[in-house]
Amino acid sequence: MRLRNNPQAEEILINSDYVIKQKESTYFNNKYPIHLEIGVGKGDFIIGMAKKYPYINFIGVEKYATVLVKALQKLNDEQLSNVLLLNCDASDLLDYFEEHTFSTLYLNFSDPWPKKRHYKRRLTYHSFLSLYQKLLIPHGTIKQKTDNALLFESSLLSYSEYGMKFINLTLDLHHSHLNKDNVMSEYEQKFSKTQPIYMVEVKY
Repeated sequence: MRLRNNPQAEEILINSDYVIKQKESTYFNNKYPIHLEIGVGKGDFIIGMAKKYPYINFIGVEKYATVLVKALQKLNDEQLSNVLLLNCDASDLLDYFEEHTFSTLYLNFSDPWPKKRHYKRRLTYHSFLSLYQKLLIPHGTIKQKTDNALLFESSLLSYSEYGMKFINLTLDLHHSHLNKDNVMSEYEQKFSKTQPIYMVEVKY
């Protein structure tokens, strides 16, 4: 079901201290590592990670303002100091962050763009991998989860062709030892009971 458009979403985001509006020299008042989630959705994953790892900072990016407001509402309830949100398209991230800002990047249940003519829009296409390499510190990590076999297969091929190093890989995360530290997104909570979740971790 599509989320009903919220005409006040952009105004709500602009008025929140949790939302990044422009490029800054620093976003947190500490030297802890910063992790980035692209496609934050309604925020369950990034908020769960921030609560579990208080000595890591998290920034969540979401292109749809109406969706991001849902994450913001949850964040307001939690009052966490190690999470910020950003409403923008992934291709514009260098407009907001310096190169080598992040140590880890999460791609959770990204749009698979299944049609062949749209494959360049997949967030693991090589043009995005080049962008992430600029955003991540040297030897930075990408962690991806998806339930879409086509996206997973094309992503593995992209990582391999780009020369990335495979660290972890499973075709059924929730029946793997890798699940012990897993934090689920709202999508994952809904669908992991009926279908396998694919996961891969790679490094530059």
